[in-house]
Amino acid sequence: MGMVMVNCPQTGRAIPTGIKTDRESFRRSPVFFERTHCPICRADHAWFARDAWVDEPNARRLWPAEENLIGAEGSAISAAAKRL
Repeated sequence: MGMVMVNCPQTGRAIPTGIKTDRESFRRSPVFFERTHCPICRADHAWFARDAWVDEPNARRLWPAEENLIGAEGSAISAAAKRL
């Protein structure tokens, strides 16, 4: 489980959205639009799911190319992932 994060457009820093999920569930979620209050600049920011990511500190980080190769069953099918 991790926190969905977006970048503050004013500062460029990562901010939490308040949404907790895992990467696979977030990846499978439909495209959506959301608003989040930024604790850094104190403004409300609008964002789309494609602009966000799940920060799971204890999860193995995937390279972007590997994330695109995750199948419906949730297993990486790249040769690089199999070596790890």
